[in-house]
Amino acid sequence: MQKKSLQVWLPLLLSMVMILGMVIGFKLRENTGNAKSFFNVDKRKPLQQVLDLINLKYVDAVNTDTLAEEAIQQVLNRLDPHSVYIPPVDLADINEDLKGDFLGIGVEFYIFNDTVNVVSVLEKGPSEKAGLQAGDQFLKVADSLVAGKKITSEKIKKLLRGPGASKIQVTVLRGRQTLPFTIQRSAIPLPSLEAAYMIDKETGLIRLSKFSQTTYEEFMKSVEELEKQGMKKLIFDLRGNGGGILSEAVDIADEFLDDSKLIVYTQGDKIAKEEYRCKRPGLFETGKLVVLIDEGSASASEVLTGALQDWDRATVIGRRSFGKGLVQEQFDLSDGSALRLTVARYYTPSGRSIQKSYKVRADYRKEIMDRYNHGDFIHPDSTRVQIGKAYKTSNGKTVYGGGGIMPDIFVPFDTTSFSPGLASLYMSPTLNNFVYRYFIKHKEEFKAYRSPKDFSENFKGEEVVWNELVSFAERDSINLSSLPAGDKTLALRRIKALLARQPWRNEGFYEVLNRTDPVVLKALETINK
Repeated sequence: MQKKSLQVWLPLLLSMVMILGMVIGFKLRENTGNAKSFFNVDKRKPLQQVLDLINLKYVDAVNTDTLAEEAIQQVLNRLDPHSVYIPPVDLADINEDLKGDFLGIGVEFYIFNDTVNVVSVLEKGPSEKAGLQAGDQFLKVADSLVAGKKITSEKIKKLLRGPGASKIQVTVLRGRQTLPFTIQRSAIPLPSLEAAYMIDKETGLIRLSKFSQTTYEEFMKSVEELEKQGMKKLIFDLRGNGGGILSEAVDIADEFLDDSKLIVYTQGDKIAKEEYRCKRPGLFETGKLVVLIDEGSASASEVLTGALQDWDRATVIGRRSFGKGLVQEQFDLSDGSALRLTVARYYTPSGRSIQKSYKVRADYRKEIMDRYNHGDFIHPDSTRVQIGKAYKTSNGKTVYGGGGIMPDIFVPFDTTSFSPGLASLYMSPTLNNFVYRYFIKHKEEFKAYRSPKDFSENFKGEEVVWNELVSFAERDSINLSSLPAGDKTLALRRIKALLARQPWRNEGFYEVLNRTDPVVLKALETINK
């Protein structure tokens, strides 16, 4: 009887299970945005059909992967300038830059005359522990000869980098000695904070080059250290900072703004409005603050600057920012590539979008050069920004949407730094080659200087350096002997900063260069009023 009853009910039970599975499957498809009739069989799209036919029937051999990438790029070209396809070969390097570190040996190098020269060695890094020094020249990496082989930066990076804790054998030339070393690779930081130092007894300066996964942590450490040194005012340099991870910029803004103030909000056609507000007491909510921007300040830099300007928390100095108000989300694809797709716009606390127009793609790409040619780098260009809607800051100051963030105080670009004579020097490898060789030759003399400030104030060898550079540049067919006095002065300022970069890295470079930087000098004048 039980057996007969089971035979009656079993088909019904199986049918119910199957129907339940179909419903669950449909719901899952619905949640992933791919809902279709459950009984529909997906058809191949025309694009895939065309690629398959080319692969099977075309008269010549064709790389259909390359064709597919080009097709994807053509689709994205119809959207906005910041939605991009990233091929698998490029993805690791791009992600590495945002991650904030990579696995390697911890050296910085230049390639001069097909020779890889060690410019600096990371303090307490794998190469320093192994015994490498600035001035060493790579002859061999593992089994590969790298001297005199038309080596490129990409090739040497691939040879030197590898899995964490793995070992690499290198042979270097030091003076006339050939020396072998075994180096154990480890995580090497890619800092986003280029400089943090006290510019006077009460004023600190922090410069950020990007917003990576480690930026907020780097920023906090620097602020805490500068406050120990007496910092009560801060010059925050975001010039040339093209952006990066939005959450890092939001966290830094939280350190300057109080209560639960709105920092930024994002919204898109498929993305609901999302607000980012202050969540905690900030480390620098009351000290005087100046933010430096220019045409290279974009995206996350503009989020941070826009929030501080809208709340009248900082004085913004410099030139109009880039004008990127679009938010990208990265989607990993099945072949190891990725799609960075614009999913929303961001808006400052006053409600303004600072995204410049991208209706004509060709105009978008050359817009910065158009500003330069139009004279916007020399004269305040607020009239060109006012085509956007007007908004009010918390204290009633008028600001504008569209076309970037206009500073409160405009400082023109120094056009003399772009004279033809200086441009030929700056654009060739000659200057870096000379500075490196001069430093290596005088390395013992540089040990007498305790800090970049000490070097800047007490180094008196500018004329000797200049005369040596003139002779050195002649070998590369660069004539510096007839440069006007003003150009010579500008070149010597940069050379001095580059020399400071050799022992003290980026912080040394900026600490020396900023002593004569007109934007920094204006910031000091403003913050000390």
